[in-house]
Amino acid sequence: MRTGSEPVTARSPLRMRFWFSVWGLAWAAFGTVAFALTGRAGWAAACGALLVVVAADLAWVVHRMRQGAHYQPGRDVPPYEPPGPS
Repeated sequence: MRTGSEPVTARSPLRMRFWFSVWGLAWAAFGTVAFALTGRAGWAAACGALLVVVAADLAWVVHRMRQGAHYQPGRDVPPYEPPGPS
């Protein structure tokens, strides 16, 4: 049921974000190793920094997923009521 307030009450798609983070983690690790082996230290450092950012995002997503349905309701939880007038 759509209420018209979805941008205000939007829920984050954590499962999709988890798999994108795993994909990004794999590519950043590959890039770091590949550039380090070819002697391109600058690119290896950039990929390494990206690796750290993606790993932190992945840890945050896993943390949110483990908090349960209160923070990430499933399909069986109805949408939040639209906010009332301020």
